[in-house]
Amino acid sequence: MRKIIFLLSLAGFLSPLMSQTLQPKISFTETLHDFGKFKEADGKVTHKFEFINTGGENLIIQKVTASCGCTAPQWTREPVPPGGKGFVAATYNPAGRPGSFRKYVTVISNTNPGSVRLTITGEVEPKPRTIEDDYHYVMGPMRLRSNHLAFGSLKFTETAEKKLEIINTSDGKVDIAFEKVPGHITIKAEPASLKPGEKGYLVATYNAPKRNDWGFVIDRMNLRINGVSERNYGLVVSANIEEDFSGMTAEQLDNAPVLKVDNPEFKFGTIKQGAKVEHSYVISNSGKSDLIIRKVKASCGCTAVQPEKKVIAPGESVKIKTTFNSAGKMGNQNKTVTIISNDPRKSKMILWVKGEVK
Repeated sequence: MRKIIFLLSLAGFLSPLMSQTLQPKISFTETLHDFGKFKEADGKVTHKFEFINTGGENLIIQKVTASCGCTAPQWTREPVPPGGKGFVAATYNPAGRPGSFRKYVTVISNTNPGSVRLTITGEVEPKPRTIEDDYHYVMGPMRLRSNHLAFGSLKFTETAEKKLEIINTSDGKVDIAFEKVPGHITIKAEPASLKPGEKGYLVATYNAPKRNDWGFVIDRMNLRINGVSERNYGLVVSANIEEDFSGMTAEQLDNAPVLKVDNPEFKFGTIKQGAKVEHSYVISNSGKSDLIIRKVKASCGCTAVQPEKKVIAPGESVKIKTTFNSAGKMGNQNKTVTIISNDPRKSKMILWVKGEVK
């Protein structure tokens, strides 16, 4: 009886050990590789992490994932028998990523635990910058750092200046002029004529009061280079025009208008493609002075009817009717109606139109 009890106890002790031995086990010779310093211009670098199946059953790599900038395009795809070897190759692309890096590759297999994290590190020496790197936009014999003059946020009463760097990459002189310039923008080239290889600036001045608009606005104009105007010789000018509330006193803020909406979200559910839905938002003034609706603007696919009046007395309300046209739309829709007002605490309010088009 004692022998039977001893054998049963021994079997109970050995059984977990045997089951652990029979399971596949992935054992990497290393889990960290340092590429050291290498040049961005030399391109991608790759390292193979090798492993051995030190378990008792076939090992199968099920999935390999990598963090941004790193890929693992190759690994042992076939089952690895006990005692067999395999690999996971990690590749790092240094293009546009100078400096030190630490990236991870996660290997998921039929082992327990089921994942192993591999690490690659290194330092990328940046490639020398070229004219093409710094001046992305080509306009005939000239290159520009950008084709967009972004003035950012401007007060409605403000005038601002922006410069855009240019360079003559040709062997001849470049004369610069402008056409289709909006009345609220003045622009010139300094110098107006660039010698071969010479750098200069496009200098633009934006007059917000003359623009007489609110919110994010875009204008377009054209360059004429050596008397020629091409389709790609265009400049975009943008600004976000806001009211200046910075000088308001505490008393003025207390007596200011307050814009309220009955419900900022209209959910139309599910509609068939081509159908139209309408909704009216109720806008009210819960403040102590007149609320002025400066602008109502809808995103693509929506139209918003201007309110019947734009000056709303305290306690009054108006409706803003919105129509969503689903023609050409499919799937989940998230459209907006933007209201800009003289409410100093919330001068811009976003209303939503949501639903699904089938």
